[in-house]
Amino acid sequence: NHIAAAIPNWTTANIVIAGLLETRRSNWHAYMRGPAEKLWNMTFPEVALYDGLESTLDGTQLLITGTGWQSDIEHEARRLAKLHGIYSVAVIDHWVNYEERFIRNNDIVWPDEFWVTDDYAMELAEKAFPFQKVTQVPNYYINAQLQGIGRIDASSQPELLYILEPMRSDWGRGIAGEFQALDYFVSHLPQLKLPSSTVIRLRPHPSDELGKYDDWVAAHHSLNIQVDESVNITESLKKAKWVVGCESFGLVLALLSGRKVYCTLPPWAPVCRLPHDGLLYIGDE
Repeated sequence: NHIAAAIPNWTTANIVIAGLLETRRSNWHAYMRGPAEKLWNMTFPEVALYDGLESTLDGTQLLITGTGWQSDIEHEARRLAKLHGIYSVAVIDHWVNYEERFIRNNDIVWPDEFWVTDDYAMELAEKAFPFQKVTQVPNYYINAQLQGIGRIDASSQPELLYILEPMRSDWGRGIAGEFQALDYFVSHLPQLKLPSSTVIRLRPHPSDELGKYDDWVAAHHSLNIQVDESVNITESLKKAKWVVGCESFGLVLALLSGRKVYCTLPPWAPVCRLPHDGLLYIGDE
C-alpha cells in the first residue's frame, strides 16, 4: 500500500525519513518543500517528489504529516485526506503549542492519530488531545544521531556550540529575538568560566538566509566566534562540550548526548518551553 508524506519542516522530515528507511520500502508518495525537500532528495534520490498535494494523495491509504508553524501544506494535506477518506497521522516533533498547530484561519483539522517520540511529548499530547488517539513511536533519527555524536573528546580543543533558531518575535524591543538572545548570552559568558582557548561556534538554522549572522560576528571580533559550517548537526555536536540556544530541538539532542546545555532566552522573553530535565539557564550562573 502506498503511503503519502507531506512535510516542509526540517526536523519532522528527519524523523519521518529515518522511520521510512527502517521499513526498507520505497513506494512512497512524497510532497516536500523547503529544507525537507533537499533532505528527501539526498536520502531517496530514486523516489521523485510530487508537485501537488492532490496527486501525492492519489492512490494512497495513509498520510503522514508534520506539524510545523510556517506552512499551510500539512494542514491542507490533512484536510484533503479527510475529504478523501485517507487515514492521516501527524508527527509532533516538539513540546509546545500542540493545539495551535492544527488551526489555520480558525479552521481546525485533526489527524486520525498523533505520533510522538518521547515520554515528555506523550504526556503533553495526552493532555492536549484527551479524546484522540496518541501513539508513542521510536525516534530512529535521534537514535542514529546519538550514535554518531558519541562521547565528548576531552583531549580536543574545547568548543561551545550555539544552536540558532528564528524566534519570530522581538519581544517589544525592535530587535529580532534571536539576536537579543545572542547578546544576552555574550553578557553572561564570563559566568560560564570557559577556558580562554574555547571556540564558540554559531550554527544557523536551516531556514536562515546565508550570512544572517555575519555582521553580529564581526561586531564581536574580540571573542573567538566562528560560524559553524557542518552540514549535519551530528558533526557540530560531536565537537562541542557546551551547547547553548533558546528552545531548539538541537538542545534536546545535546542533552541526550551528555553535553552541558544552557538556555539563552533573556528574562524578558517567554519562558523556555522545553520540559526536559537537565536544561540549565544561563542567567542562573
